[in-house]
Amino acid sequence: MAAGLILMLGACGGGTARRSPSIGEAYVGPSDLKIRADIPPESAAVATVRHGDRLEILQQKRTSFLRVRASNGAEGWVDARQLLGAEDMAGLRELAASALKMPSQGVATTYSELLRVHTQPARGAPSFLTLKAGDKVDVLASVTAPRSDTRRQPLVPPAPKQPKKVAKKPAKPPQYPPPPMPKPPAPPANWLELSGAGHSDAPEPGNAAAPPPSAPVPIDNWSLVRTANGQAGWALTAALSMAIPDEVAQYAEGHRIVSYFALGETPDGDQKKQQWLWTTIGNGPQPYDFDSFRVFVWSTRRHRYETAHIERNLRGYSPVLVGQVRIAESKGQPAGAFPGFSVCVQKADGQRYWREYAFLSNMVRFAGERPCEAPQPVTVKPAAAPAAAAPSAPSERKSLGQRFREQWDAARRRLFGK
Repeated sequence: MAAGLILMLGACGGGTARRSPSIGEAYVGPSDLKIRADIPPESAAVATVRHGDRLEILQQKRTSFLRVRASNGAEGWVDARQLLGAEDMAGLRELAASALKMPSQGVATTYSELLRVHTQPARGAPSFLTLKAGDKVDVLASVTAPRSDTRRQPLVPPAPKQPKKVAKKPAKPPQYPPPPMPKPPAPPANWLELSGAGHSDAPEPGNAAAPPPSAPVPIDNWSLVRTANGQAGWALTAALSMAIPDEVAQYAEGHRIVSYFALGETPDGDQKKQQWLWTTIGNGPQPYDFDSFRVFVWSTRRHRYETAHIERNLRGYSPVLVGQVRIAESKGQPAGAFPGFSVCVQKADGQRYWREYAFLSNMVRFAGERPCEAPQPVTVKPAAAPAAAAPSAPSERKSLGQRFREQWDAARRRLFGK
């Protein structure tokens, strides 16, 4: 009878798998991520999770590998660099919601094999999306930021450091007192000659050498991009290329195209040619977004693009708005709303104004100006301090008899409902 009970308890206890305790949480960064049975990348995949899925962290190895558990219970190993913290995920959701309301400043593509999109405009910020060569994204804004060491918050809180208790023994007085210290020797008679005092190459008092100048901090240009499915993040501007047609882009003259817009079409035989507006900026970081804008129209007589309007030496700020512009009656031109665009430009008085232009056939006409509010600057949030790990409660060690009685009580409840 006793042997049967022991066998029955073993069978009941063996059917219940123990779940490993969680030591943290993380969220999936890439669109698809495979959880593997072991650390090597050739290990079999036990599950595939999607961007934003929550994972429980069970174990950490070599700092960059984590054993995780998905919502369906699958457990395996992933690279910690593919995961985001809770604050990163909340910031991404907020950024995506704001980006949905922002007008596109043009479509860009990348020629890099892999271009990482980050949660913030910083190289050290977590990457959650990878663009492949030929992928297209909407460019929404740009920012210039100094290259800083923004270390990310660890996904697993570090264990609390236990203070070391060192029992100091009281020093015993020596049995015999130490002998007195001898007097220091007198300086030599020619100590002035030895010290070099009076030499012409000795530095004069108060004329200390100036410290060497510090190295300049590198500057990076970042673009806020939005994918077709609504994801938004920051990518290095140098790795993006605006997808304006080459027959127009050839006139950039070495300047970087910041934004571009189609203003309408002109028929030419069996073809239709777009009219274009673009903004550009010269080389080097600037405290503004563009210094020139230009309107291109298609000449049906010469069958080529020509400049209809250009303004240089500006301090312009994104975004550029394209839409209906109202103009007053002037020189026989009726008043009303016409297709056009607006650019935000800072004038000599330091104030910013929307300068509005109407696009009439192949002509650009100034329509007026109104105040333009300065946008909020984009800042890089410093890495938050890791949360302190809660001290684990000491586990009570149970005797063999106590464990047997608990297993028997659990088996009786399952079998007899008592």
